[in-house]
Amino acid sequence: MTTVGAPTLTAPLDLLLHLADNALVLGQRNAEWCGNGPVLEEDIALANMSLDLIGQARMLYQHAAVVQGDGATEDLLAYFRDAKDFRNFTLLELPHTSSSSERDYAVTIVRNFLYSAFMLLVWEALQGSEDTQLAAIAGKSVKEVRYHFRHSRDWLVRLGDGTPESHDRTQAAVNLLMPYTAEFWLSPVIDHADTAALQASWDEWVNEAFMEAGLKRPDVTATLPQGTRGRHSEHLAPLLSEMQGLARAHPGALW
Repeated sequence: MTTVGAPTLTAPLDLLLHLADNALVLGQRNAEWCGNGPVLEEDIALANMSLDLIGQARMLYQHAAVVQGDGATEDLLAYFRDAKDFRNFTLLELPHTSSSSERDYAVTIVRNFLYSAFMLLVWEALQGSEDTQLAAIAGKSVKEVRYHFRHSRDWLVRLGDGTPESHDRTQAAVNLLMPYTAEFWLSPVIDHADTAALQASWDEWVNEAFMEAGLKRPDVTATLPQGTRGRHSEHLAPLLSEMQGLARAHPGALW
């Protein structure tokens, strides 16, 4: 029961922006498959998951705008912050490519699997947040991300345990992307969760899926990415430029 007159508890602004930036950037990146999916069903599935992520981003930006004050709005936070101000994981801004410039669905699937496994655990934990607004966002988001996890895991196993080419492409995607997951444990979320339990559960899910898919988990020895601290790859600025171009060309426009 809420005590009348008790102060409203809110999550830190950096946590809200981190969660929102993650959802927006991956939603924008996955939307690049719209009209380019390997089969019609997947074209639709990726578009729907992108809408889920952008919907999560909107709720988080709206909440963050209230916390920040000073006239902030969801549009200002999404469209009028530069790359250095974004706090998303570097993993999420990378293009859908591995060893060539050709868009590779295996990269998309592996990234979605690694991230959705992490976020399913995060949203489950944040349902107990003392910030009631964030807890409500988590309650809605966990249902969506549970589907994202099932979808990407099913495709991970299908590709890894498929043809020699699909296996090799998926293994290449795993080798490319796994080092970027080290940044998960720098997330502001970690300050509000049982880190050891979260990481143990994520490791278990990843290892089980890789074993079923016939994939090898590489050792993570690369330099730790720093997107959560505003130091991004060269891929984020062009992605944001495309996403933000219309809003910046017509600031304040109403549609």
